[in-house]
Amino acid sequence: MVEIGISYEGSLRTRCVHGPSVVELTTDAPVDNQGRGESFSPTDLLAAALGSCMLTTMAIRAEAERWSLMGARVRVEKHMAAAPRRVGRLVVEIDLPAALDEAARVTLERVAWACPVKPSLHPDVELDVRFRYAP
Repeated sequence: MVEIGISYEGSLRTRCVHGPSVVELTTDAPVDNQGRGESFSPTDLLAAALGSCMLTTMAIRAEAERWSLMGARVRVEKHMAAAPRRVGRLVVEIDLPAALDEAARVTLERVAWACPVKPSLHPDVELDVRFRYAP
């Protein structure tokens, strides 16, 4: 169990505090939804959660196998849907080192798809996940 405290700061902004570490982050409503867009929106955090979860679970497996993921990167593109307003589509581009052999690639891609955030998403959220291997 992890507790996260969230307080309303006014002007459509919240402050979130991670209980165990006391690290803080701020959310702000996006410009297209009456906010200033000066920080992550709650739905931005959802997109970030998916990308960071995929990369983290791949890194856990890579470390166990002694595969290097140094330089690996993830880019997530969030597309909103209307009626109801929700995350409609996430495009995830995962850049991994070209030096990974085919067996490592297959394993890491399977691990990424099994990250705990992915099955936590509503099935109506369209996912477009692309794995790329470059030096």
